[in-house]
Amino acid sequence: MAKRLLAAGYHVIVYNRSLEKTEPLVRLGANRTGTIAELARHSHVICTCLSMPDDVIDVYLRKDGVIESAKPGTICLDFTTVGPDTSRAVAKKAEEKKIDFLDAPVSGGPEGAEQGTLTIMVGGVKSAWERVLPLLNVLGETVEYLGPSGSGSAAKLINQYLVAVHSVAAAEAMVAGVALGLDAKQLYRILKASYGDSRMLRRHMEQYVFPRKFEPGGAVKYVHKDVRLANRLMDEMGVKQFLGQIAEETFADAMKQGLADLDMSAVIQPLEKRCNVIVKKKETDA
Repeated sequence: MAKRLLAAGYHVIVYNRSLEKTEPLVRLGANRTGTIAELARHSHVICTCLSMPDDVIDVYLRKDGVIESAKPGTICLDFTTVGPDTSRAVAKKAEEKKIDFLDAPVSGGPEGAEQGTLTIMVGGVKSAWERVLPLLNVLGETVEYLGPSGSGSAAKLINQYLVAVHSVAAAEAMVAGVALGLDAKQLYRILKASYGDSRMLRRHMEQYVFPRKFEPGGAVKYVHKDVRLANRLMDEMGVKQFLGQIAEETFADAMKQGLADLDMSAVIQPLEKRCNVIVKKKETDA
């Protein structure tokens, strides 16, 4: 995302706890700063993409954090997947300092970030969204304003709910089919031509499961975090006994088996182990 902003002519200042991760961006023309406070003081728009809700609270609200250090009129874009309550809490503190905080979680994975085809779901003050829309259009293909603070985060969690449930369902279906003696490649070909097709089925099988390469796009631990937050929303809305509970348990089990840092598609591995099968193409398949 930072590379795309640099290529579009934006003046970009970067910060990361691991300084070596910023080196490629510095070589492309970004300026590097050593502290969050310094970055905040010298930026008109501040973009964050963090791991967990507690990280968002820390980066924005600690004594030397973004809200304390940024100038009035600054717009903050948080691309992290968090609960609406986290987004609203930070937005309230930002408003007190005359800073606009937009929850703007993204979907589309590393390939979407590289190609500028992300879906970006924005909640917060609409006038702030309108001001940064040209920047967001550099990063995303589908950029939607959804309403007040927390709206973007709510939409992203609903998306992640489906990601988790579809991932588990696809894994169960493929493992069961192979355990029943069906050819994995043929079964997949039938499913993707039928109503059982889904983007997660295609992503997982083609990019990760069939090649047996599970280096992450989106890691198991992050999908577990997301579906846990989504399940909390579902519960608050009065939806009971929902499928996300099973998905959360399945991802939690994968983490217990040491798969937390692998791609979310690795959720299939405990199921394969349980059924004593491996979902893969035959050696003779191209």
